[in-house]
Amino acid sequence: MKFNLKERTPQLIAIIGVLLLVLAVAVFYIASKNKQIGTMQQQFSIDKQELEDEYEAISMQYEGFKFSVQNDSLLYKLENEQAKVQRLQEQLKMTDAANKAEISRLKNELATLRRILKSYVQQIDSLHRLNTELQEKNVQITEQYQRTSRTLTQVSQEKQQLTEKVTLASKLDATGIAVSAVNARGKEQKRLSRSTQFVVSFLITKNITAEPGERTIFVRIMAPDGSILTKDPGSTFKYENGNLQYSMRRIVEYGGEEIPVTMYWDIEEFLMAGTYKADIFADGNLIGSRSFTMQE
Repeated sequence: MKFNLKERTPQLIAIIGVLLLVLAVAVFYIASKNKQIGTMQQQFSIDKQELEDEYEAISMQYEGFKFSVQNDSLLYKLENEQAKVQRLQEQLKMTDAANKAEISRLKNELATLRRILKSYVQQIDSLHRLNTELQEKNVQITEQYQRTSRTLTQVSQEKQQLTEKVTLASKLDATGIAVSAVNARGKEQKRLSRSTQFVVSFLITKNITAEPGERTIFVRIMAPDGSILTKDPGSTFKYENGNLQYSMRRIVEYGGEEIPVTMYWDIEEFLMAGTYKADIFADGNLIGSRSFTMQE
């Protein structure tokens, strides 16, 4: 049988056309599939990145708790949970984005981690509320203590003031103080050369608040040069924070009523002319003073 090319040409053209159409469809299908695969891979990468970001966010929350949680036991648990999160993060980084099974497992792990984190957040909030309540109570207790302390201080001050007033009210007082120099016959003199004694007389005033009983009266005579007339340098009495020398001493019985007191100083030493001063003391207090002037 003889092959006729001209008669077969239309058939060949039709076959080639069909082949070209099939090839075009195949090329389009393959291109579409490749695009779809590329899109899926891109989405896998995006999903994986989002998952990594969520793991990182949880890890940072645990890190932040370290600076706000003071409970050692709870802090230890939080550090363990953070370590678990970091291990899963490392696993996620080493997982292929297209590994659906592993990605799904890590997503489930993330959901579990979120539930655990939520429970810890509730515990921390509860501790913070409790701590706030304790601080408020501590502030209240401190304020109450300060108020009580101020009250006690005020009462103590008032008591001290009352004690001082009572002490001041019960203090003895000397009035009508007179100091003179006399000769051997008891006649008052103005000159030291004619005098044998100094006579100091005064009245201890009435004071019903003063405690009755014996009182030691001290008289201190100061010469013009500031020296104290004394027979014994060791004759001293307590006054304020130290000791003072005295010239004369006398014990009297005081019952709250006015009593007169007279004391004598024998002039046995050389004395200079000038102004002398007699100070009177009782119960550690200066109760009166008087100055007098003598000639040679």
